[in-house]
Amino acid sequence: MKRIIVTLLAIAMLLSACAFAEGTFRVGMECNYAPFNWTQVEADDNSVPIDGGMGYAGGYDVEIAKKIAEGLDKELVICKIEWDGLIPALQADQIDAVIAGMSPTAERKVTVDFTDAYYNSDLVVVVRKDGAFAEAASLSDFAGAKVTGQQNTFHYTVIDQLEGVEKQPAQVDFPAMITALSSGAIDGYISERPGAVSACQANADLTFVTPGFVASEEDTSVAVAVKQGQPELIEQINGILAGIDADARNELMDNAVLTQPVSAE
Repeated sequence: MKRIIVTLLAIAMLLSACAFAEGTFRVGMECNYAPFNWTQVEADDNSVPIDGGMGYAGGYDVEIAKKIAEGLDKELVICKIEWDGLIPALQADQIDAVIAGMSPTAERKVTVDFTDAYYNSDLVVVVRKDGAFAEAASLSDFAGAKVTGQQNTFHYTVIDQLEGVEKQPAQVDFPAMITALSSGAIDGYISERPGAVSACQANADLTFVTPGFVASEEDTSVAVAVKQGQPELIEQINGILAGIDADARNELMDNAVLTQPVSAE
């Protein structure tokens, strides 16, 4: 009996991570990766309340999530979840989808399914303007540089393409990497271009360079992740995404870059 009670309590705790209600579309994201997603204290015309009273979410991912929820005729619920917890939350039915700047890599496809891409980008290295690598232009220009990336991402693996680099331990999120870079603890970190533009707009001491990483479209695109075995949901979401043309997507990203809070987490 005690085991049953403990199990039921554990299930209840998992479900409480993001409120479940019929007619909702529960989307998980970090709310910590501008311009794709961020947390802000006050509401505005573009933001969505984060479940649990954790502030408001804004960004490109939020705009895409809005359009998908509208197309599914469901109410959007944003669930703030750390990066490493997103796929486990999806598998545990705490959320219905991950819309968090997540690339549909072969490794992730083993555990979750993905829709068509809703954004494509390229990889850059964010560095200090006054640093030794501000003029780096190729993969061979980073000898001796201390470079990191976010843990459990493709970003971290491409560091190996930088010749002579001193690969640093992976970090939990982008704010942590920005702090480490600004303080001089590292010389650079890997980012997608939109995230780099946002970081540099919010931090005048930073810039970014494009050394020419070799990466597949699978690794540089982002898509919606859903629990395996839901082909109808994937078909529905793909239909909605197909209705957002390239110009509209670029406009959404440009607006996210321009409107992100300077103090976004």
